[in-house]
Amino acid sequence: MPLLTEPELRERITRLAAIDRPSASPGERHAAELIVSELRELGIDARIEEERVHGTYWWPLGIPTAVAALAGLGRSRLRAGLVGLTAAAAVADDLRIGPRVLRRVLPKRTTANVVGELGPPDAPRTVLLTSHHDAAHSGLVFHPELPRAVARRLPRLLERTNTTPPTLWAAFGGPLLVGLGALLGARRTRRIGAGVSAGNTLALLDIGLRGAVPGANDNLSGVAALLSVARALQADPVDGVRVILLSTGSEESFMEGMEAFARRHFDSLSRERTHVICLDTVGSPHLLLLEGEGMLGVREYSKDFLRLVHECADELGVFLWPNLRFRNATDGLTALRFGFPAAMIGSVDRYRFPTNYHWPTDTPENVHYRSVSDAARVCRAVIERLGR
Repeated sequence: MPLLTEPELRERITRLAAIDRPSASPGERHAAELIVSELRELGIDARIEEERVHGTYWWPLGIPTAVAALAGLGRSRLRAGLVGLTAAAAVADDLRIGPRVLRRVLPKRTTANVVGELGPPDAPRTVLLTSHHDAAHSGLVFHPELPRAVARRLPRLLERTNTTPPTLWAAFGGPLLVGLGALLGARRTRRIGAGVSAGNTLALLDIGLRGAVPGANDNLSGVAALLSVARALQADPVDGVRVILLSTGSEESFMEGMEAFARRHFDSLSRERTHVICLDTVGSPHLLLLEGEGMLGVREYSKDFLRLVHECADELGVFLWPNLRFRNATDGLTALRFGFPAAMIGSVDRYRFPTNYHWPTDTPENVHYRSVSDAARVCRAVIERLGR
C-alpha cells in the first residue's frame, strides 16, 4: 500500500479532532485506542502503554510564580529572597526537565502512549518515529495575531531572527528578580519581579481555565503522517531497519508521555544504532527542520542527521525551512537529552510561526494537507536511506 492520500490524511485528522483530548484525559485515551486500532488493522504489533503523569504545566509553573509574586509584595526581604530563588529553581527544574520535584507531589492522572513495532528487534538500525495525540489548552497568550502583528511591523527583525521568542523565560525571570532584588536590597527590581510573576500567574490561570483546542495541526497532523508511514512500511518494509512507531500522550504537559517512554525503553536502545524523528505540527504551509530547541537554553540537533534529512527532502523536491530554532519544546527534546541522533520536522507560515497554534481555529479545514503528505514522504525516504 502507498502512503495515505491527502483525502485519507484529512479523514483521520477530522475523526480524531472531533474528540476532546486534553493531556491525560479520557478523550486522549479514546484517541489512543483509535490509533492503536488502525495500526493493528494494518497488521502491526501495537499496544497502549499507560503511564502516571501530572497532566498540566500551569500548576507546576503557576504555583511558583504565584508565591513569588506574593513574597515580592510582602515586607520581609529575607522571605522574599528565599521564596523568590526557590520559586525560580522550581520553574527551571520543570522547564529543563530535571527531577521535577514539584510535579511529584501534585495530583496524578493516567496518560496513554501508543507503541507499534515493525521489523526485527535485532535489525542493524532502529528508527523511533514519534508524534503526539493530546491537544493543548488555549489562552490569550496564544492569540495568533500577537506574533504576526510584531512581524508585520518589524519585518527586518523577522529577517534577522531565526529563533522563536523566549515566551517562558519570564516564568523563570520573574521569581529570580524577586529573589535577587530582595537579597540585594534592590526594591525596584524586587517589585518588577513581583509584577512579572503576577502576570505569568494570570496567564497560566487563563490557560488552565480554558478547554483544549481541536489540535488538528498540533498535532493530529503528525499522527496522520505517522499512520501514513506505518501503512507504507507495513506493505513494503525496509530491510535492516526496525521502526518503532510512538504516539505519545501528555506532550502538551511538557513531554510527560515521552519522558515516561524514555524511562521505560531508552536503556534498551543503542545510541549508535537508533535515530529519532519527531513529527510535530506538520500542517502549516511550509515544512521545517529544527536546528535546536529548548525552554531554558537551546539544545542543538544532530548536524549529521539533519544533513541526511535535508538530502532526502531535496531528492523529493520538498523544501524544509532551515536554520530555525524553537525556544519551547517537543518530544524531540527528550531524545536529545538522552543522547540520540534526532530530528524534528514541523511547519510554519511566512511569519515563521505554526498556524493556529494552541487556538480554537486549529481545525481540520485549516490544515495544509500537502505539508502533511510531504512530511510522511520525507520520513519514508529517511528510513530507506538509513537501511542502505
